[in-house]
Amino acid sequence: MSLSITLPARARAQLVASQIRVVRGGRPVLDGVDLAVSSGTRWGVVGENGRGKSTLLQVLSGTLVPDAGTVQLVGTIGVAEQEMTAGAETVGDAIDAELADARAALRALDEGAAGVAAGRPGAGEAYARALTAAETLGAWDADRRVDLALESLNAETDRGRPLRTLSVGQRYRVRLACLLGAGHDFLLLDEPTNHLDAAGLDFLTARLRAHPGGIVLVSHDRALLTDVATTILDLDPSRDGRPVVHGGGYAGFQAGRAAALVRWEQEYAQQREAHARLTRDLSSAQNRLVSGWRPDKGTGRHKRATRAPGLVRSVHRRREDLERHAVTAPEPPLRFVMPHLPARPGTTLLAADGVTVEGRLRKPVSLALESGSRLIVTGPNGAGKSTLLAVLAGLREPSAGVVRSAPGVQLNLLAQESPEGDARRAEEVVPGLAALGLLPAADRSRPVRELSTGQQRRLDLARLLVSAPHVILLDEPTNHLSIALVDELTEALRVTPAAVVIATHDRQMGRDLAGWPHLSLAD
Repeated sequence: MSLSITLPARARAQLVASQIRVVRGGRPVLDGVDLAVSSGTRWGVVGENGRGKSTLLQVLSGTLVPDAGTVQLVGTIGVAEQEMTAGAETVGDAIDAELADARAALRALDEGAAGVAAGRPGAGEAYARALTAAETLGAWDADRRVDLALESLNAETDRGRPLRTLSVGQRYRVRLACLLGAGHDFLLLDEPTNHLDAAGLDFLTARLRAHPGGIVLVSHDRALLTDVATTILDLDPSRDGRPVVHGGGYAGFQAGRAAALVRWEQEYAQQREAHARLTRDLSSAQNRLVSGWRPDKGTGRHKRATRAPGLVRSVHRRREDLERHAVTAPEPPLRFVMPHLPARPGTTLLAADGVTVEGRLRKPVSLALESGSRLIVTGPNGAGKSTLLAVLAGLREPSAGVVRSAPGVQLNLLAQESPEGDARRAEEVVPGLAALGLLPAADRSRPVRELSTGQQRRLDLARLLVSAPHVILLDEPTNHLSIALVDELTEALRVTPAAVVIATHDRQMGRDLAGWPHLSLAD
């Protein structure tokens, strides 16, 4: 009997990618990517949308051959992409497929035991191999591990249920549970928190931290990255255009990226300053050359001819200096700049008394906001967080209770959904957009309707801020924003003199602003 079973390598497991390059439509999506994953290492991959994060997982899993570079794998690998196709399989079929090696090891063990009992030649060796395989795979416990993961992730536990009858989120949770129970050496996970509730997030975090193998995690969830990742691969633009690896987990990434950005900005500014100075020197030398060929009244031709060669040499020297000091540093990425917002000390800017909205906001809400007030609104989906913010913004009438604002108070709401875009350019919609550092020049000149979801979200934030509000109302402000921008926005909200009210499910923002007062809408 021969075993056709793929066994995990455990301590010997290695996943090494070297100089990965992927080109799509003539544009490099990935270039110069290196990473080495071994047992106990947990990589987080971050970057703006379109930076190639999901593409990198495809390369690592072997489903996409890179245009250049190599991937070496020792061990087994499990992949959870953002979406799982329904197919015709049942939940049980999905489990069986993931646990196929464990099932085969147990069958081989039974056959080996029968062979030993029958005295067949070589049966003892076959039994020993099957026993080793079953022990390595944890085969006896595999179904229990999957069942535990299904329950903890609030996934479908009926193994006869067809996958096509499940929602996208339900199918993803089934897939994730199968991977967590299978015991692969490496887990490649693409935005695994997208479809999980609070209990599922806690379970996933604990399982990933306890995973003995290696992990490559693509996520915008800063809390998950903080809790799980030991190393961060940043695919966003860098000074030399190459991906950057940060040790020290998410905190190390934050500190390293901030320090690198400061150095980049300083170098770029110094080169621009030097280039501008040398340009002025060249212009001055050229002007002297022109005027040098026009002698003062009474100056002889011989003196004019004597001055000319020196002026020509000066122009050539300045031009050579300018060429040597060309601006070689690329323009740094934008940094968010929070405008100074107005304050009216000692004034109640906005007050609500016993506000409810029939069918949407059941729990009466009373509050009062002054300049510098801070408030985080919490509660489960459907509790009325968005409804409350709309009522406070004057966009919705309450069924009961009243909302009052002081005369002349400007308040503005960042809603979850962007308004429909039109043909106007972004910079026409928001005057002064460039000063906020939210959109690069190329995107500022584009029609709003051509902007991506993330770019429109940045435009919405800009529109709110340039209105100079006394009160800022933010409904899920981290949606569709990059990790770097969310960090910068969070820090700015701490210190703005405006009153700030936030409704958010973002766990890291909740941690970062844990000292703020909370208003719970839970029953």
